[in-house]
Amino acid sequence: MDAERLIGAGRVALARSGAALDIVAEAWQAQALAQAIGDQLALHGPQELRTEARGLAETGARGGASPDHPSLRAGGIRAARLSTVIDPRTTLTGLGVLLGEVGIALVSVACGTDEEGLYWQCIEAIDAADESNDRVLGMLRKLTAQDEVRERVRETEKEREREKERG
Repeated sequence: MDAERLIGAGRVALARSGAALDIVAEAWQAQALAQAIGDQLALHGPQELRTEARGLAETGARGGASPDHPSLRAGGIRAARLSTVIDPRTTLTGLGVLLGEVGIALVSVACGTDEEGLYWQCIEAIDAADESNDRVLGMLRKLTAQDEVRERVRETEKEREREKERG
């Protein structure tokens, strides 16, 4: 399954999550997806993103849960179905949105719980989502900078062609 569909599925699942543990499980799902997308881009993505993609994969791995957690066992880890990243920019933008939504949902859970263990679990998951999102934003900035360089090179080449024609 392509990354954009998995991101969409994650956003829908998060929106449908009502219970605190379901929201935490969706945060873990998002981190697993960040790891999988990072791995995929590190292997097959644009050359200029490969180092950052490895960092995203590592960050995603640190923010994930145990795969035997009951909330994850029921539906499995969606990220395991990732087969391709068709458009890195669109995928990273969508992943950033998902991670932002996860962070907001986790803040709500953390603020609404009296259970200390759940509170700290949420804080750790918020930190992981923020760190992953920072990596995603860095990769998007790098893509934008590369696009700007390519555009300047094209403009310079066009200008040289015009100079030759005027000649």
